[in-house]
This record gives sequence, structure tokens and C-alpha cells, in this order.
Amino acid sequence: MKLKKLGSSDLMVSEVCLGTMTFGEQNTEAEAHQQLDFSLAHGINFIDTAEMYPVMPRTETVHRTEQYIGSWIKQSGQRDKIILATKVAGPSRGMPWIRNGDNDLDEKNIRIAIDASLKRLNTDYIDLYQLHWPSRNAPIFGQKEFDPNLERESVAIETTLDVLDSLIKEGKIRHIGVSNETPWGVSEFIKHAERQQQARIVSIQNPYHLMNRSYEQGLTETCYREQVGLLAYSPLAFGRLTGKYVDDVQAKGRLTQFPATWSPRYMRQEVIATSERYTQLARDFGYTPTQLALAWCYSRWFVASTIIGATNLQQLEENIRATEVKLSDEVIAAINAIHATSANPAQ
Repeated sequence: MKLKKLGSSDLMVSEVCLGTMTFGEQNTEAEAHQQLDFSLAHGINFIDTAEMYPVMPRTETVHRTEQYIGSWIKQSGQRDKIILATKVAGPSRGMPWIRNGDNDLDEKNIRIAIDASLKRLNTDYIDLYQLHWPSRNAPIFGQKEFDPNLERESVAIETTLDVLDSLIKEGKIRHIGVSNETPWGVSEFIKHAERQQQARIVSIQNPYHLMNRSYEQGLTETCYREQVGLLAYSPLAFGRLTGKYVDDVQAKGRLTQFPATWSPRYMRQEVIATSERYTQLARDFGYTPTQLALAWCYSRWFVASTIIGATNLQQLEENIRATEVKLSDEVIAAINAIHATSANPAQ
């Protein structure tokens, strides 16, 4: 397992990161612990979670993911073997179970969130603390264009950065990152950090996969020049790129277990059709669809680590072993040919 330097930080993270949003919903505590043990045994040192996990978010399960990781840390005694990342939720008035649904990225809410996460995770510091989504109006979660009509009151980036910088100085977090961000947002965080001589963001966690390569349009240059590493999430497009829904539209998984309103971008007809093309491409070249999709992410020069998620050890092993797959120029050309005719349907 390769280790890569995360942005401008001193963190050396495995090229594969264990995503944990299934812990507490699709996976039991015992299964979560098995995945953590298996990942460490196979060279993964990077674990990503969030205060709002698991998915599907709901009152009955909120915070379970961090709790399961915390119980593993306590039982295993391997806190020093992992780089632990978690995220604070942005404004989420549709989720009243997170700080009464009136939270935002201000000092009060961030401090409540970090202290609660530290307690659940059984640790006294977080290696990478990330903003799950912006406070401001931004084109994310399937919104393809910026819409000024959706403007709302928000917490200023410099205000949020002040809090995060203080938490670093207090030793509660080591580094900071953003998630579901835009080139403008990244640039603003860097600008204010430099102006105030505060901590710089070292990472961005955004969707990146064969059916959503929007990161390549603007963010690649911005993050390269500002030394911000990409943590690619949803590399399998909520399971669309595994081929299982091509073979069986009712296959067990997030897209059939959870309401379609949670992931509407993955229900688009163009997404379904394009996933069928990538599935056939993989099989034509002797790969599984999962191998093709993950090998693509693993091979991109701007990806610091790819966040994988699994509901069983067999899936987890296949995801990890995909690091051994090297795509030929012919396969990459075929991928780009599909992309040219169906660009970013899941953006």
C-alpha cells in the first residue's frame, strides 16, 4: 500500500482510505471492528468518518459510526497506528437531530461538535478535521450550477477559520480540510489563512469517479498550486459503478435500501445508461466493474487518497486489491471516449 503526503501537511496517508458511513446502519459494531482490523492488516492507515454518519441519516442512528470507531480504538489500543479524520456538519435544518437542526459553522457549533466527536471516538485529538459542506450557498450535492437565487445567510469563512485555528493551537486537531467545496471556496480559505497567518486547509474531500469528473474543471489547478490534496469520495458512485444494478436493478445496496430522495443524482437515466457502458467496458477488457472504477481513481495524479466503503470483507478486499490493477493506455482512451459523449452525468 502506497503512502502519499496529504497536501502541505506532514500526514502520510495510505492511497486507500477506509470510509465508514455504513457503520451503524448497514454494518453492526462487530462488523465495523472487523473492517478496521482488516484494513490495518492490509496497509490502510487512514480512516474517515463524520459526526452525522451513518447514512441514511436519521435520529435513531446518528453518531453511531463515530461510536463504533471509538469502541474499536478503546479495545484495540491502536490509535497511534491510524490517521483519523472526521467532519463537522454544516447548516442542516433538515436534520434536527444534529444540534437541534440550527447548527452552522460558527464557534459555538464547531466547539460542541469537536468535543462530542472526541468523546465518541475515544481520543483526545483528531488528525484531520473537515467541514462537511459549506455554510454558504454553493453548487453541491447534485446542484450542477451556482444559483444566486438560493443565497442565504451564512457564517463567513474567516469566522470559521478563526475557530479551527484556535482548535489547532489547543491541540484538539492537527490539520484542517474542507469537503464538497468549490475553487472559490478553496481560494478563500487559503487567502484568509495567509492574511491572518492561520492554519491552511490541507485537503478537500469531494466526489470523484468515472461519472463525475467535475473536480478536473478548476479544482485540479487550484489545489495543485495551493498544495491541497484530494480525498476522492464515492469512487463507485453509490454502487452504480460496481455493475450490480446493471445485473439486477433491485440488487441490495444503498440505492434500493434508502429513499431515492437521498441520492437523486444517482437515479438519473443518463447515470443508469452511462454506468451500463462502463460496466460493459470493464468486462470487455477482463476487469470487474469495481476494479475499473477504482483503478481509475487510484491512478489519477491529483488523488491523495480514495475513500472506499464496503458492507462486507469480500467487497473490502476487492476494493483494496484494485490498487494492483494498472489500466493500459487503450483502456484509458476507451474511458475518455465514453466521458466525451457522457460527461459527468452524476455531478
